[in-house]
Amino acid sequence: MQQLSTLNDVTTLARDLPLPDKAFINGRFTAAASGKTLATTNPATGEHLTDIAACDANDVDAAVGAARAAFEAGSWSKLAPGERKAVLLKLADLMEQEINALAVLESLDSGKPVSECLAVDVPETIHVLRWHAEAIDKLYDHTAPVGHGAMALVVREPIGVVGCVLPWNFPLLMLAWKIGPALAAGCSVVVKPAEQTSLTALRVAALASKAGLPAGVLNIVTGTGKEVGGPIGLHPDIDMVSFTGSTATGRRFLHYAAESNLKKVVLECGGKNPAIVFDDAEDLPTVAGHVLNGAFWNMGENCSATSRLLVQEGVKEKLLAIIAEQMGEWRMGNPSDPQNKLGTMISPEHFSKVSGYLDTARKEGLRIVQGGDTEQGIYVQPTIIDGVTPQSALFREEIFGPVLCVTTFKTEAEALALANDTPYGLAASVYTGKLNRAIRVSRAIRAGTVTVNCFGEGDATTPFGGYKQSGFGGRDKSVFALDQYTELKTIWIDVPSEAT
Repeated sequence: MQQLSTLNDVTTLARDLPLPDKAFINGRFTAAASGKTLATTNPATGEHLTDIAACDANDVDAAVGAARAAFEAGSWSKLAPGERKAVLLKLADLMEQEINALAVLESLDSGKPVSECLAVDVPETIHVLRWHAEAIDKLYDHTAPVGHGAMALVVREPIGVVGCVLPWNFPLLMLAWKIGPALAAGCSVVVKPAEQTSLTALRVAALASKAGLPAGVLNIVTGTGKEVGGPIGLHPDIDMVSFTGSTATGRRFLHYAAESNLKKVVLECGGKNPAIVFDDAEDLPTVAGHVLNGAFWNMGENCSATSRLLVQEGVKEKLLAIIAEQMGEWRMGNPSDPQNKLGTMISPEHFSKVSGYLDTARKEGLRIVQGGDTEQGIYVQPTIIDGVTPQSALFREEIFGPVLCVTTFKTEAEALALANDTPYGLAASVYTGKLNRAIRVSRAIRAGTVTVNCFGEGDATTPFGGYKQSGFGGRDKSVFALDQYTELKTIWIDVPSEAT
């Protein structure tokens, strides 16, 4: 496999990379029924990449029809668990053979650093698919303790046709988080990738077909939220929707369910995630590294990003000084250069939103410790802002960019009050050298994932989702993800007391 260690390596591969441009419905690539297209551009350069199918409700109907027909026919839903497992493992193998191409395609489409795609996004996507494949034949049904007069079986069945609506910040990984357990459960799937980042989902569909996934089981319908996302949410023949994205859009899917067939809805939405650093935290250079990774990984375009640094007053200046020393490691520039750790914002519109918070910081007279500016194109410098109060928009609103807001506290009680002073509850981090405090504070924070002395989201074995306005209805990852793609059925069998 070619080593992608230089900008020239990446540009050479990118030059000859075939770019998918059609929707994938019922096992084949097809243009939108309307014939309309959407331009896809490289956010780092503004270069036109290709024109993808601009689908609408007619294409959603076609995809749902194909998914329903495949589900009822049982070509996947009734396949033996071991056979479904073999197909998903084959898909993972095929993706591994194309790891470089997938990483470059992801970077070109999203502005993500290719180094990050190679090191994290693509390998983790493959791992998640393999993990769910391996889980297929290791999940057992149950019997209930009902006595000798009956036998009660509690069995899982695939929920049916699933709509998966994806965000633009982790196109491949969020695809895997959703289709992995959905396909493992035996469902048929209709995927709407973000209109900004559809290319890798389309490539995975081609590989899935090559791996032996039956026609109609995986469909990729490209287009806008209004033209594709809404029709998926309202479709009467979709049994559940799994959505990752903004809280505002998540609310719409609850309305769609109420207005249509009361389909099940699972939401993974925004976050305003705190990192609490106590003055007893050990190894401040390591703490600083984790805080920076939490704040700036994926340009801060991450629902679980460390957006708020809550630091005890006695250690704040020392920690900020160490953070300043480590900022040089976060080199920003052309995402196609493997030496860069930070790329662009996803679009000019999002760039304007994020850079607007820098203007807010200046208007509020806050101390900009690092960064605070933009650069040519749609680059936002990694920025640290000190003195942020709970009344500030910087404290309360999800920025979704490389901006870390610093707030000081005096006591543990104050730290907890600040951490929980948010309508969100997705993730948090706690840094302390005291075990009792680590346990006590982790339990008190209202968030779906709390890490201690590190930043992260767990791994494929741990559920991911949020409290409050960060989540609804279920979790991604782990065996718990299968709950949302299955129905529980009770089968009650009467057992006469005597033979007849």
